[in-house]
Amino acid sequence: MLPFCGMDVCRVDDAGRIRLTARTVEDFLRRCEGEVVLFGLPEGAVAVYPEEVYREMRRRELGDLDSVGTSFAARRSLRRFGSMASQASISRQGRLTLPEVLRRHAALAPGRQACVVGVEIGVEIWAKECFDAEMREIRDGEEIRRRKELAIAGEEKEQ
Repeated sequence: MLPFCGMDVCRVDDAGRIRLTARTVEDFLRRCEGEVVLFGLPEGAVAVYPEEVYREMRRRELGDLDSVGTSFAARRSLRRFGSMASQASISRQGRLTLPEVLRRHAALAPGRQACVVGVEIGVEIWAKECFDAEMREIRDGEEIRRRKELAIAGEEKEQ
């Protein structure tokens, strides 16, 4: 079975936790013994990655650390990633506590539905209505692409 694939819906409890499915917990246990990094994505979701995945992503993005002292963009990147990332552990019951700053960032208030979406290298946690809007945007973009491809194919056929 492919790790970190699929989509599940759950609720955020009063303590700011979500319960992951057994399949998702198993993927994290196999990959990183349940120790994860939570990261607030610019799209308004919370990414959950095994620590080594997160570290590799950061290593590639940072490149040369010598530029931090002279680069506004490099310092801004460090600030954003530092403030929007935290370590967490998945409990034996499959619960994951989301820090308040990340819950606010992703509109994941207690009692609200959340979508846990597999993204192959980890999962993303979205407020359900935000994920529904994201999927509409994806479908709209695919429809535009489809129309362009068909128009180009039709033009080539006429020539």
